[in-house]
Amino acid sequence: MSTGASSGFTKQMARNIFYGGSLFFIFVFLGFVFDTERRIPERSNQPALTDAVVRGKHIWETRNCVGCHSLLGEGAYFAPELGNVYTRRGGDEGGREFIKGWMQAQPLGGPGRRQMPQFHLSDQELDDLVEFLKWTSQINTENWPPNIEG
Repeated sequence: MSTGASSGFTKQMARNIFYGGSLFFIFVFLGFVFDTERRIPERSNQPALTDAVVRGKHIWETRNCVGCHSLLGEGAYFAPELGNVYTRRGGDEGGREFIKGWMQAQPLGGPGRRQMPQFHLSDQELDDLVEFLKWTSQINTENWPPNIEG
């Protein structure tokens, strides 16, 4: 029996599959990039960053809120998602007062419940933190998370 042209898998076949598959996935990747780039103008109508939002983010970071809470899906899952807390708690009709009151009332001391610490924030710091949370609630997350309670 002659083995001349093997009917098995050759190096050339493997190379062709590798290059063909690589080329296919490069085109898939470029398609995703093109689609994302096309949709960015639709999503970039964010409100401008104000000084209060920047100060609120600083409070968020220095108090390590992300150590317990998630914000737009990033962070810990020990406490509720806060990316939409401003709208979830009433928006402009009551979100500000709710968040400030909640922060000032901590810890609640309920038995068997996780407790949020009291950070002793000033009224200005609370206002800034609320402005930051309001700003994050206006980010177009394309309806994520699907559950409004995070």
